Amino acid sequence: MIRRLIVVGLVIVALALITIAFRSPTSGALHSVQGAGSTVLRPFQIAATRIAQPFRDAYDYVDGLANARADLKRQKEIDRQLRAKDLQRAAEAARYPALVKLLHFEQNPTFPNDFSTVNTAVISPPGGPFAHSIVIEAGSSSGVRLDDPVVSGDGLVGIVSNVSPSTAKVTLLTDPNSFVAARDVDTQVRGMLHTGTSGTLILDQVQKQFRVKKGDKLLTAGTHSARYPDLYPYGIPIGTVTSVNATDTAIFLQVQVQPFADLGSLDAVAVLVPKKPGR
Repeated sequence: MIRRLIVVGLVIVALALITIAFRSPTSGALHSVQGAGSTVLRPFQIAATRIAQPFRDAYDYVDGLANARADLKRQKEIDRQLRAKDLQRAAEAARYPALVKLLHFEQNPTFPNDFSTVNTAVISPPGGPFAHSIVIEAGSSSGVRLDDPVVSGDGLVGIVSNVSPSTAKVTLLTDPNSFVAARDVDTQVRGMLHTGTSGTLILDQVQKQFRVKKGDKLLTAGTHSARYPDLYPYGIPIGTVTSVNATDTAIFLQVQVQPFADLGSLDAVAVLVPKKPGR
């Protein structure tokens, strides 16, 4: 027991002398004493250093591990931000062709002059084959109103059916309750476009004596009646006739239509807002 106490005491004295050595002048009596003492206590200094070294190593390891974890966390945050930017750029790039088509549509001579456009992104596409609406990133604060027509760069999409300050719901042409007065560009035959029993778009109320053929293009018929204006202005492209059939018992032709707009993958659309209030 006494030997252990002596060893501990000598270690403490060695550490004290090391500390004094760093703080004292390089000459003088004290320095001479330190020199003699350090020679005697040299083995204990080495022992103290060896004893302390594992603790220094452990501290350095823990400190390095903490720094490595902090660096990894910072790098993960940088990677997350870069991925978010990449996704945003990819979304903007995917939307670019649709925006170019919208620009061309607005510059077309057939664009309705009584309307301005609110170009906006589609933030919620149809949720499935039986969903017939989308949500757009523009609302009443942008001038969007109920019953405003909505188009893509390819053709008619639908009509605004619900509005909030920052978003709006658009009911698509394929909705069972959607009806659009349409006109055949080639023959000027008029009919009512809506979803048939098979789920496809049909041009209804076309009598048999009228001539409609596969490949004919359909536009919105519109109206020139100021008292009873149509919800859709004249001349918006709708789609192409894909088949024409007639039966002996039916009064009207069975005309199927493929819409120009790809209603299942819309990225950007334009809301047609009347320039004159009160429509």
